[in-house]
Amino acid sequence: MKEFIVFIIGSCVGSFLNVVIYRTEKEISIINPPSFCPNCKKKIEWYDNIPILSYIILGGRCRNCLAKIDIQYPVVEFLSGVLTLIFYIKWKNNLFWFISSSLILYLLIIVSVVDFKTMMLSDLFSYLIALIGIASSFSNPLFEGEIISRLKQSTIGIITGAGIISFLMLVGKMIYKKEAVGEGDIFLMGAIGSFVGSKGVIDVLILSSFLGGVYGIILIFLKKLTRYSHIPFGPFIAISSIIKIYTNFSFMNFIL
Repeated sequence: MKEFIVFIIGSCVGSFLNVVIYRTEKEISIINPPSFCPNCKKKIEWYDNIPILSYIILGGRCRNCLAKIDIQYPVVEFLSGVLTLIFYIKWKNNLFWFISSSLILYLLIIVSVVDFKTMMLSDLFSYLIALIGIASSFSNPLFEGEIISRLKQSTIGIITGAGIISFLMLVGKMIYKKEAVGEGDIFLMGAIGSFVGSKGVIDVLILSSFLGGVYGIILIFLKKLTRYSHIPFGPFIAISSIIKIYTNFSFMNFIL
């Protein structure tokens, strides 16, 4: 029963994340006006705003204008519910870390979708992730030692993450004579370092580069992109960091 409630809460949070994603993309307030249809602008009633179920009941269309509802909405709601449940099962005995890692998860979902749709990363979300990462370092199972040591690991992780991407940005600009990495990725990777540490940043970078590369190759094969096209890197950083949080995988251990 508890697990079901956690899933429901997670999916409800996902519904709010959709609001933040849309309004961040459109640069409008996340508070006012109340939820509305992007097509006809009519207010969405509470019974049409139930996570996942409303989409199914309405057949994926607005009740008023019959415009199609973006599949993003139920996907984000379902994904938020499932991942919240998975995190809860793993860390229900470490409540503070469960809450903290869930907040990081939600911010990463926002970052991923916004970057995927707009090719832009909001530094505000990265700052929030870094703040949560530092504040929760004392309960972070990826860190070891006393509180001061854990704070150091979190801080060094921020510096390492931002430093590596800054270096790659500089090298890429020298080689390709143009921006190879966005500035938003610098802040995001720094934020990731706040909760995975300096060594974890390397793991996240390797996995995200692999996933991004596979994604790019597939799109090139399908002739959706050329080898010179830009792809959003934020989603792959986010996916890799979520995997790192949950599994604490290490490429160095694998290599050694």
